[in-house]
Order: sequence, then structure tokens, then C-alpha cells
Amino acid sequence: MNRLLNIVALLCVVGVAQAEVVAPDVLITNTVREVLAIVKQDKDIQAGDQKKILALVDAKVLPHFDFERMTQLAVGRPWRTATTEQKQALVREFRNMLVRTYTKVFTVYRDQTVEVKPVKLAVDATEATVLTTITKPGTQPIPVNYEMRKADSGWKAYDIFIEGVSMVMSYRGTFATQIEQNGIDGLIKTLSDKNVNAANVALNKGEAK
Repeated sequence: MNRLLNIVALLCVVGVAQAEVVAPDVLITNTVREVLAIVKQDKDIQAGDQKKILALVDAKVLPHFDFERMTQLAVGRPWRTATTEQKQALVREFRNMLVRTYTKVFTVYRDQTVEVKPVKLAVDATEATVLTTITKPGTQPIPVNYEMRKADSGWKAYDIFIEGVSMVMSYRGTFATQIEQNGIDGLIKTLSDKNVNAANVALNKGEAK
């Protein structure tokens, strides 16, 4: 799981930015160039400046992920019986957890490159898989597939397959156990506690510098 999370963190650099509705592979290609350029030039981000990192993630990544669908897939069947308030809380905490994971990339990014393969879509397509490869000199390329869906506001990613493993589904077993033991509210509390602890650690590190 730790290796999976570390790889997922790297993928924040391929968040989707859009000024208009264009093909999903084009969105990823354009954004990876923009974000990598920012990271390469900003020494504060490379040094782990949390304020700048979160601002970049918030502007370039978060608006283009379907966090509700991601959370629904991760929670599985219990999602159907959750209340509206519980669903909102689950999405919020799951989103916050993923944001914490994504921001780690900026302290470890060095010279990775991302190749995005062209996607052929029907005119009326609403689902797409975008294939990418992350490469770092001296290491084996890492295949990454983005599962995307077309919404009114454009294409949004709802899952990422890393070396054939679904990032979203990798949480389902753990979530199922927590729900079985403590219910939906127990899962929400667990995620919330982890997010608060992670935020406090980041704050303490920032104050220590």
C-alpha cells in the first residue's frame, strides 16, 4: 500500500486542467506540461512549501477529479444505505486524504517524465481510459491508466490504475472492515482523525523550519 500511495502521489502532476471541453488525453497532456514546468521552476515547491503545494493542487488537480464517484467506488455497497450527510462527510474526508497523498509528490519530484498515449473516442463517448507511462532514468517505466467520465463541465478522472492496480479499489477492503466493525460513522471518524493528524504533522514541520 505504501508503494502504491507513493506512486499515486506522483500522479498529481498529471491532473486535468481545461478551458474548454477537449479530449481527455489532450487535457492530461497539456496539464502535465504546465504543472511540470511550474514544479521545475519553483524551488519552494520542491522544498516542500505546503502553502504553495496545496495552492497548485487546488488549482490544477482537484476540480477535475470526480471525488463523489471515487468515494462511492471505494466504500462499495454500504454507500447505498448511507445518509446524505454521511455521503457528504465521506467524500470530504476521502478527498482530504487523497489531497494529502498527492501533495507528497512535490518533495520527491526530480526528473520524472510522463508519456500520454493518444485516445480514439467516438463522438458520443462518455467514458474513456487514458494510458500514460511515468519514466525516471535508471528505473522501469510505470504504466498508469486513468479511468475518466465526461461530465457537463468536462472530463473527470474517477480512478487510476497503477501497474494494473486500482487506486480507488485498493481502499475497499480496509473501508469494508472499518464499516463492519464501527459502521459508516466509524469510517468517517477514522478518516477524519487521520486527516487531522496529517495536517498537524505538516504544520509542525512547517513551524520547525
